[in-house]
Amino acid sequence: MTGTTSVDHYTAPHYATSALLLIDVQNDFLDDGPAPIPGTRDIVPDLAVLAESFRYHGRPVVHVVRRYVAPDIDSVRRAAVEAGARIVAPGTEGAAIPNEVLPAAGAGRIDEDALLAGDMVRVGPVEYVMWKPRWSAFHRTPLEAELARLGVDTVVIAGCNMPNCPRATAFDATARDLRTVVVADAVSRFAPHHHDELASIGVVLIHLPKLLDMLDADPFPT
Repeated sequence: MTGTTSVDHYTAPHYATSALLLIDVQNDFLDDGPAPIPGTRDIVPDLAVLAESFRYHGRPVVHVVRRYVAPDIDSVRRAAVEAGARIVAPGTEGAAIPNEVLPAAGAGRIDEDALLAGDMVRVGPVEYVMWKPRWSAFHRTPLEAELARLGVDTVVIAGCNMPNCPRATAFDATARDLRTVVVADAVSRFAPHHHDELASIGVVLIHLPKLLDMLDADPFPT
């Protein structure tokens, strides 16, 4: 797969009114972590470039993260956590976002109480960390309302584990009539079959170099 998915008037991204969603980019999910997702460490430098480009253009960035706190855990991992597994536990280094992906001023500890209370924890002018309790970034979160407040009509998705959380987030974004982009080479475990699966619901697939060009080309509001 190369380039972008065919688009029309209703699905074409508006990069000038876009936001970046970085999904589950956390130390425990890196290849050498206790819950490794293959290929996640390899994409961290690209995710850092992607986040910095959105910052440069003044576009919102949302770091969407997991916190496994029993009993509010997806069912496939609930037994392991109840048995003592500490995966993305609040306040641990494993739950943290790699520093190179965060803005310099936002690196360090996140306010865990605010995060688990459902707040969008600000780490930059229009950059946030947000907890999602299940697969989709839209499930039981303030994301939809915050994107509307910011005037966002396009979401750009990258991060960890395409079959699970990025996929669920893409489906839920299109269900909300958001123009939706997935950066195929900046999502771990992206497979060829995901191209047709996502294109069939209007998701635009793009590679990072092309996306960076599109961000530079699309005029941003002043």
